[in-house]
This record gives sequence, C-alpha cells and structure tokens, in this order.
Amino acid sequence: MKDAFSTYHPAVNFCYFTLVLLFSMFFMHPVCLGLSLSCAFGYSVYLNGGKALRFNLYYLLPLLLVAALVNPAFNHEGATILAYLRSGNPLTLESIAYGLAAAVMLAAVICWFSCYNAVMTTDKFVYLFGRVIPALSLILSMTLRFVPRFKAQIKVVSDAQKCVGRDVATGSLRQRARHGLTILSIMITWSLENAIETADSMKSRGYGLPGRTAFAIYRFDRRDKRAFLFLALCGGYIITGWAFGGLYWRYFPTLKGAGPELYSVSLYLCYLALCIAPVVLNIREDRKWKAIQSGI
Repeated sequence: MKDAFSTYHPAVNFCYFTLVLLFSMFFMHPVCLGLSLSCAFGYSVYLNGGKALRFNLYYLLPLLLVAALVNPAFNHEGATILAYLRSGNPLTLESIAYGLAAAVMLAAVICWFSCYNAVMTTDKFVYLFGRVIPALSLILSMTLRFVPRFKAQIKVVSDAQKCVGRDVATGSLRQRARHGLTILSIMITWSLENAIETADSMKSRGYGLPGRTAFAIYRFDRRDKRAFLFLALCGGYIITGWAFGGLYWRYFPTLKGAGPELYSVSLYLCYLALCIAPVVLNIREDRKWKAIQSGI
C-alpha cells in the first residue's frame, strides 16, 4: 500500500516524528495519551497491514497490561486508597491511573517508532545528516536498520538449518540448545562480516571526505512548504498551550489537571490534527486514485 506521507521531503518526515515522539513522551494528559496511541496504532496498521495488527495485539497489548499492573504493585503513592495488599501497602487510585498512563505512553512510543522505521529510510536519514554528522549518521542509520535485517536473516538461517535437521523446535532440550547456539554463532559471524563490508563499501565511495558531493532525489517543493508550515503552526500552538498549563495533568497526590475548557479543547483538536495528519493524507490520496481509476 502506497504511503502518501512517505513521499514528502525527509525534513518534513523527520520533523513530524520528532514532534509526535516528544509530545507522546512528555504529555501525560489522558486525552493526549489516548489520541497519540490511537493515531499511532492506526498509522502503523496502515503502513504494515496485518503484520502490525498482529504485533500490536499479540505483543503490544500484553506489554501494556503488564506495565499497567506492575506500577500499582510497587508504587503506593496517592490519597485515594481503594484497598490494602497482603503486604499491608495501600492500593491507590492514583497509582493505578499512573500505571495505565505510563503503559499507554510506552505503547504509543513503540507504535510511533514502528511508523518511523517504515517512513524514514536509511537514504532519508543519511541525506539529512550525512553532511553535518557523517560518521554519526552512518552509525545511526545502520543501528536503526539492524534489527529488521537481523530478524530477516535469522529467519533465512533458521529455515536453512531446519532443512538439514537442525531445527530448534524438535529434539531434546540439549539438542535444541545446541542448534540454537549454532544459529547464534552463524548470525554473529554474519553481523561482523556485514559490518566490515559496509565499512569498506562506504570508505571506497569516499564517504565523509571533505568536498564529496552526493546525488539526492529529494526536492523541497510547495507541498513540502505547506506541510512544514502546518507542522510549525501545530507544534508551536501545542507547545505554547503546554507552557501556559492548557495540557497540565498530575497523578500525585490526587488526580488533577486541565479540564474541558475551550482553550484546552482547542489544544486537543490541534494535537489530534497533528497526529492523524498522515492517515488523512493517505485517505485523501486513496480517494483521488480511486476517482482516477473509475474515470478511465
């Protein structure tokens, strides 16, 4: 499925994810957390389809529940006591609410990072920071793509080992452990060789040398200027509202924060517009494409 937001300039993509990730990590207002998680969930499913849906339901949802349950077991702050645990420590409403908020924040950040990895490719990252911090940009781009490449390669190695009777799912515990160590050894060797090949390749191309030029297909056009202006206006308005207490929320000692005043509601709507912007762009582009197809 074609992602319209991915076709924007890398600077627009990077600024967008910088804003939503920072806002998701620092805005602990329940409305902001709910908007961030729901929009990140929807965008990740749009980008990765059923794979993202399975990951969010099978892994992210249990992680959210575990994180929400762990906090009340160790954090006993709060003025609203609901019950007492066997250890004698109080179970408070505030600790439960903070545990849920922290879990939602963690899930939203993970979802946004999955979208970031799908949109911000290595070429885009190197294009943005290759001239400013060439060595660091190369290291970061290699690090960000290491996990998906490692997962794909370990599947290839596991399938190959399975064909020769070295499956980690069959046999005794000792045999499965030995087969797993064999696969791990192969993967470590592959990782080291891949790192050396990448370093030699970049060195042969003159990467990081002064005066080196690079070809780029990215151009900052009118569409990108409008998107950048939208990000600047939304981000500036949200940050200003946060500075003036429009998104204030506390969990201890009691639950208290900005209510549904007109100013706060405007901040929520602006935050929603920022988070859901890629999905809206994709829906609009899909409708345009369907209209064009129907007219042929």
